[in-house]
Amino acid sequence: MAERAIRGGLRAAVPHDSAARHVAGEALYIDDLPEPAGTLYAAVGLSAKAHAEIVRMDLDRVRSAPGVVAVVRAEDVPGSNDIGPVYPGDPLFAEGVAEYAGQALFAVVATTVEQARRAACLAAVEYRELEAILTVEDALAKEATVLPSHEMSRGDPEPALAGAPHRLSGRIKMGGQDHFYLEGQVALAVPGEDGDMLVWSSTQHPSEVQHLIAKVLDRPHNAVTVEVRRMGGGFGGKETQAAPFACMAALLAQHTGRPVKLRLDRDDDMLLTGKRHDFVIDYEVGFDGDGRIQSIVFEQAARCGFSPDLSAAIADRAMFHADNAYHLPHVRITSHRCKTHTVSNTAFRGFGGPQGMMGIEKVIDAIARELGLDPLEVRRRNLYGPGRDVTPYHMRVEDNILPELIDELAQTANYTRRREAIATFNRTSPVLKRGLALTPVKFGISFTVTHLNQAGALVHVYTDGSVHLNHGGTEMGQGLMTKVAQIVAEELQVDLDRVKISATSTGKVPNTSATAASAATDLNGAAAQAAARTIKGRLIDFLAGHFEVPPEQVTFRQGEVHIGEQSMSFAKLARLAHQNRVQLSATGFYRTPRIWYDRARARGRPFFYFAYGAACSEVAVDTLTGEYRLLRADLLHDVGRSINPAIDLGQIEGGFVQGMGWLTAEELCWNERGELTTHAPSTYKIPTASDVPADFRVRIFERGVNREQVVARSKAVGEPPLMLAISVFHAINDAIASLAGGRISPALDAPATPERVLFAIEDIRRRAAAAAPGVGIPAAQAAE
Repeated sequence: MAERAIRGGLRAAVPHDSAARHVAGEALYIDDLPEPAGTLYAAVGLSAKAHAEIVRMDLDRVRSAPGVVAVVRAEDVPGSNDIGPVYPGDPLFAEGVAEYAGQALFAVVATTVEQARRAACLAAVEYRELEAILTVEDALAKEATVLPSHEMSRGDPEPALAGAPHRLSGRIKMGGQDHFYLEGQVALAVPGEDGDMLVWSSTQHPSEVQHLIAKVLDRPHNAVTVEVRRMGGGFGGKETQAAPFACMAALLAQHTGRPVKLRLDRDDDMLLTGKRHDFVIDYEVGFDGDGRIQSIVFEQAARCGFSPDLSAAIADRAMFHADNAYHLPHVRITSHRCKTHTVSNTAFRGFGGPQGMMGIEKVIDAIARELGLDPLEVRRRNLYGPGRDVTPYHMRVEDNILPELIDELAQTANYTRRREAIATFNRTSPVLKRGLALTPVKFGISFTVTHLNQAGALVHVYTDGSVHLNHGGTEMGQGLMTKVAQIVAEELQVDLDRVKISATSTGKVPNTSATAASAATDLNGAAAQAAARTIKGRLIDFLAGHFEVPPEQVTFRQGEVHIGEQSMSFAKLARLAHQNRVQLSATGFYRTPRIWYDRARARGRPFFYFAYGAACSEVAVDTLTGEYRLLRADLLHDVGRSINPAIDLGQIEGGFVQGMGWLTAEELCWNERGELTTHAPSTYKIPTASDVPADFRVRIFERGVNREQVVARSKAVGEPPLMLAISVFHAINDAIASLAGGRISPALDAPATPERVLFAIEDIRRRAAAAAPGVGIPAAQAAE
């Protein structure tokens, strides 16, 4: 039998498993599933106040509205009303006090969606307003926190700061970001026998949703099954935030004995769900005349909202990434977890890492402006390297490839030549200014809560040689299912189309971790590989005995199984093994090795490895209006040895654009009453196709390889590319700085909307004029 290569194994650039169905509109999401007979539809009643005592809540008009079947509130919860995922403090329905405008007060279920939503607006609620804390600055002034502040340090920062030849201090603010997944929050709950509950939930964390539903219903975990085949986007917004709506649907299903669907409309979704944490970061840095940092002190303040949610781990990760790619000889990082009467902020792609990196990149840029150096040169001089490889949390950086990766990108992007050309352009262009920036990324991979770094899988081989794959990870468009299927196909040496990907279900793989932290392929891929290897090992033992050959003479290659001089198809082997009573089903399990972290001492090895990348972005800024355009972006990213280059490239491109949205366009606004005013596409602007640069050059770092024993020697690619967009922010910064000859650091915060850019332009002109009249001011304006 002639050998051939298997189709769709490791390294193959195969399409996403649902790509064709996505394009044809045939991919089934929860709202597309056939609804059981008698299905009811739910809506949520929301608080109108940011912080108020609920004096009276009259729901009689809600109950008597057309089509209404039932209404539930906190007192109707048979189990616990608190569904805090890690810490207590997240009520399913507000009890006694409303803590943000838009908080859930009750849920109503009716025979149509329209009836339920209309009824939810009929509640008569009497409030006694309380003082509301709405901003990070207010929370700091009032010492309002959801969790204690935390500190991380290494060396002796104060004396080193005092002895540094140069010192700077400053502040950068960055806003939050709405996940704006295309599929909103949705759940369908179907009651079963003996109090059982089956729930389809658009969630990144089926096990957590299962456990919280059981907690609300006062049932054991085994009475609840949660299933999800795919999500229409998640980005962290469906890690904890899916749970309330699944719990409400299940509660109403138990209350009525009928199936219940709860699908939020976009406005309610944005009001009810948490965002990326906005941050205020203060710094004081000491450095030498070459721009090398000698000592630095950071104060990070995160707006957590009204409850802890996942803020502890998110704020910790911002601390872990306060160094980004740079060695900080003496450093102290203090983190404040601020309580505000706004929606509780939550996981978002990068999980605090982007905010931490923005702080240090602001510092690097400020140092370069102060010394009159090229910012890229200052970045290079501060990179981790031999003898300079210990992080602020005392982990050694053992796999640093950034020096060579940056050199390659600088060469292929023609950084030096373009910088000279931009300087020439800016000298002769009074209104339009161009800017260029090349920034690196070093992102730690693993859950920083150690016990979450585990995964399970279940693999069946059927007698026709087809394979059924299930694992604990969830698919939200990132291609996880395709990659894990490729790993199993490679292990068994069968074509990818012989591997069936099934929905993630708590009834098949229990007690799973969230699909988050960019670790899903590492964890679930390794667990699935372990299950496939168990089956393969049984088959090898069987064949060795059946054909009386040594086990080492049994090999799986290119769609066939070779036994000494003989060979057979995998399908024939499956039938033969079944006839000889060989078990063709196995579970697999994986736990990440070598990681540990002592949080009390703020030291350890919280990450298994680092993912690296760099981006070079060029912008043009209109100094009269503050408007700008991204002209070109060059991205070079390390994914180790790519399992699927097509999917990895898509993740790099998408992450970059989403990060660009966070840093330039996506602005969340609350009014003085604590009401979110940007809660629809009409007022909240995400990037569109026209925001992608016409010249967009994206490459995978070809020499990449993961030195750790990670499945297929690949690297995580979900979150790290988002931070490549920091280069866009600093390219805008660079264009503004050109108004003062590049010697003044602009007072630009994120998102860098045209309004903020214009304010920064006006500010830098004033500062330049104060320093030396006429410096940096266009000739026409100077003449005036």
